[in-house]
Formats: sequence, structure tokens, C-alpha cells
Amino acid sequence: MSKNIAIIGGGVIGLCSAYYLIKDGHKVTIVDKSSLESGASYINAGYLCPGHITPLAAPGIIRQGIRWMFNSSSPLYIEPRINIEFFKWIYAFNKSCTNRHVINSIPGILNLSLLSQDLLQQIKDENNFKFHYKKKGLLMLCKTENSMLHEEHAVKLAIENGLEAKLINKAEIKKLEPNVEIDSIGGAYYKCDHHSTPGEFMSVLKEFLLSKGVRIFKHTLVDNFVLEGKKIKGIFFDGKLMKFDEYVFAAGPWTNYLCNKIGIKLLLQSGKGYSMDVHEETKINLPAILVEPKCAVTPMNGFTRFSGTIEIASINNNIRRNRVDAIANSACSYYPNLKIDEDIRSKAAFGLRAISADGLPYIGRSSKISNIVIATGHNMTGWSMSTGTGKLVSDFVSEKPPSIDTSFYNPERKF
Repeated sequence: MSKNIAIIGGGVIGLCSAYYLIKDGHKVTIVDKSSLESGASYINAGYLCPGHITPLAAPGIIRQGIRWMFNSSSPLYIEPRINIEFFKWIYAFNKSCTNRHVINSIPGILNLSLLSQDLLQQIKDENNFKFHYKKKGLLMLCKTENSMLHEEHAVKLAIENGLEAKLINKAEIKKLEPNVEIDSIGGAYYKCDHHSTPGEFMSVLKEFLLSKGVRIFKHTLVDNFVLEGKKIKGIFFDGKLMKFDEYVFAAGPWTNYLCNKIGIKLLLQSGKGYSMDVHEETKINLPAILVEPKCAVTPMNGFTRFSGTIEIASINNNIRRNRVDAIANSACSYYPNLKIDEDIRSKAAFGLRAISADGLPYIGRSSKISNIVIATGHNMTGWSMSTGTGKLVSDFVSEKPPSIDTSFYNPERKF
């Protein structure tokens, strides 16, 4: 049965949800408060990385976060603040930082990441979309023996879960990247990982959706909801009451604001990340993660992107220059011939990610309001899980058997 669907949020999760909803025969309207030209969906590292099977909530993260709490240029910065929702989130997050949670989470992370890789290729082929998408693998570059030990454990875990990964030494790094000098003692190579240029995919997908009759309202805030029993009967935006059959909440960290308005409590925090683009030739061929500073390097279509950091803080538009410099300086440390000058640093962009309380996304229905589907909380892997999430959203709306087990993503799961 065809339904009239409103998607609140026009990032990659919202657009992918719209794609699969129209494929299933539904009518779709997208509402977003931005211009749909910036944010996390545009400035991210572009990875589709099933090799990243460990959730953010892992042993040692909180301890490390506390050590870094008063260093605003650290890879993980948790802004100290007095806020009841933050305290509830940090308590639940800390409870999740166990080895048992890591092992139990792997199928949920891996299945959604692999599904998303397959679906992105399918979308590209079926529609003859022209966007940059490469399957070259991903390097993990280390400078210390301690990091190498960590990578050894991560590679073992990846192999045990059927992924193609291996430890590499300095000589093997040179074979993989013969045209660029890299200061690293070794690391790991995840052949299973892919990368893309986010802005290109977003552009072709928006154009496609518009051509299929999807309405997109930019610079538009959802002011309020009209509730009737356990259903949303309508939403106010553009000064009008608009009625839909179902509503998809895919607004990243702002999803918490939407849920609060209708009495749903979602443990969610905003995580800011930064990136900058170097358009001069860097000769970097393979994407890489610099393990110690936790920075990402991605050779995109016509430029190289350097990104990183997690800044768990209240939602704001501030750019911390010391965090930008930390990314740039770290990149230049690993790539000694690289130059990231003041002009590039001054143009750094940021995006806000939705950070869940256990490192797994929230995808599914609520028992409190029957006609919404929540799709948020993907942490740093929103791009990697985007197409799969969109497919699951449409499965829920269309009342079809889900493409994969969705029990991992239940928005009402206990912590």
C-alpha cells in the first residue's frame, strides 16, 4: 500500500531512506533546516568500512576521554558540562564499554556495513550514476609498538569475522604507496574497505529524487507536531499544518529534539568532526587512518581530504582552530612532504554526527508513537551504513521483512 511519508532530515540517511521509499511506491517529502549543501554528509571521510567492527563504546574509551577532557585539541574531546541528558548518556555509554558489548555488537555493525556496500554499488549500477567510488582498501598507519599491538588484535578480530585484513610492515606500506613518503613503522591493511567522494553521491541522489517527484523543503524547521493518541496526525512547517501517513526522524543529533517533542527519550549526543581539502597533488593513492591521532586521509575525486576528531559537546557552530591544526599537523607528521597551509586550514569545515549511547545506531519504530521510524545515532559510520539504513527504513514503513536482523538497532533497547 502506497503511503505519504515525511522525512525530517536531508542528510545521507534521509536521502537514502527517500530512495528506497520511492522504490517501494511511496510518496516522499523531505524537510531539512539546512541548505542541503553542507554538514556531516558532505565533509566526512567517505569510507564504507566493514573493517571497523568495534563500536565507539569499547573498553578504555571513557578513561581515555577523561584524560583528554581538558585538552580541547585531543582526538576525543568530551566537553565538561552540567546537563541531565548528558549525564544519562555518559552513564549508559560507560556501562557499554565492555568486552562483552564489543563482541555482541560486531554482527550488528558488520551486517549493516556489508549491506550498505552492496547497495551502494547496486544504486550506482541500476541508475548509471556517475560518482566517485573506489574499492582500494584502507590503511591503518602506526607510529608506536603499542598501536601495532592494538592493530594486531583488531586484524585478528576482523579475520575471525570473515573480513580480508592483514598486518603490514614499513616495507609493505611502501609497496602499497610507492609514490609518497610515509613515516610509519607499520600497521594494517583492510582490503575489504571502500571509499567515495561524499558530495558527488549526495548531488546525484538529490537530482534523482527530485526527478522522481520527491518534494524537498530546505531551510525549513519543523515547528511542532499534532498528536492524536499514539499517532502523529500532522506537523507544522512553513506556517502550515501538513499531514502524512508516516514520519521518518533522520535529523542526526537534532533527532533528540524531535523525539523530546513527542515524549520519546533517546540517549543521543552531538559529535563534531572537522575536515579540510587539499586540491594540490599529494600522490596519496590509498585512504588511511592515522592511528595515534585518529585522523582520516582520503584521496577523493580531484582532491585529498584530511578529517578527524570527535568533539562530544552541545550542538554549536563553533570551529575550534586548535582541533583543525591538530588534524593538519598530524597528517604532515605521517606524510612529511605534505603541506597544509594557512589558507587550507582557514577553510576547514565541520559536521555534526549523532552519537548513540552504545556505539550502535537507532533504527526502528517506537512503541509510544506508532507511525514514526527513527534512523540516527550512527556515530562516525553514518556514511558507511547509509544505504543499508535507508533500505531498513523502507522495510519498516512498507511492513516488509527486514533485509537484516534489526534487533541490534532497537531505539528502545536497554542500557
